[in-house]
Amino acid sequence: MCRWLAYTGSPVSLEDLLYKPTNSLVMQSRHSHLGVEAVNGDGFGVGWYDEHSPIPGMFRSIEPAWSDRNLRELSAHVRSGTVLAHVRATTGTAVQQTNCHPFRHGQWLFMHNGSIGGFSTLKRDLQLAVDPSLFPLIEGSTDSETVFFVALSLGLMDDPRAAMAATVGLIEDVGRKHGVLYPVQGTFATTDGERLWTFRYSSEGRSRSLFRNRDVAVLRAQYPDHPMLEGLSDETRIVVSEPLGDLKGAWLEVPESSCLVVDHGAEEIVPFGPVVTAV
Repeated sequence: MCRWLAYTGSPVSLEDLLYKPTNSLVMQSRHSHLGVEAVNGDGFGVGWYDEHSPIPGMFRSIEPAWSDRNLRELSAHVRSGTVLAHVRATTGTAVQQTNCHPFRHGQWLFMHNGSIGGFSTLKRDLQLAVDPSLFPLIEGSTDSETVFFVALSLGLMDDPRAAMAATVGLIEDVGRKHGVLYPVQGTFATTDGERLWTFRYSSEGRSRSLFRNRDVAVLRAQYPDHPMLEGLSDETRIVVSEPLGDLKGAWLEVPESSCLVVDHGAEEIVPFGPVVTAV
């Protein structure tokens, strides 16, 4: 399907995040170990926040991440303390820039690994749940972007956890009405540049892989001379589709059906599941 990375912590270069780890996101675009597809070459995207504006910068391309010279050039010069990055393997929609993640609305970014089962059948009903003021802003054709705009319509900017629970509940309700057995499969991430919310959930109870890093202070005590830990603050949190390296004990699996919230280094994991509400 796809692979993604979400980072919050001390500012680092995009190059350090996307290229330098032994199992970097760019490496995963060519050879993923835990993904459904080994190759995620149907485009990529990266969004980042800096001191210049609350609106995140974004770069998306239909080129494979491993061969895009512009990404390589950009990554060496951009530093940020909050980054969302994604490499795409399409589940059937077109390879075009507007279908590359992350998606942006105002100061919010959103990305997804997985799929909405029977999306071509469910699409009309789901998009009818999008607020009329937001509907014209949908640019692409992916299920992921529709999920984002449904969640925005259901209050993502006020309460991301509740909005995503209502969104998943709506998708499952619409799916059942159309005879789709397992409508939701995915790991999702969203941020306003200050806090990060990630979700791991599937209707089948077998979600795509998702990991978070162990506390950096603990890892630094165990591996005081490891170069991967240089320059990282104790508040650094990285959430990834699969571990960025093989450092023993560095990566912890995010539980099935859970929401991980990161707020300036403090993290909380809480159960997550669908809530059906009237739309």
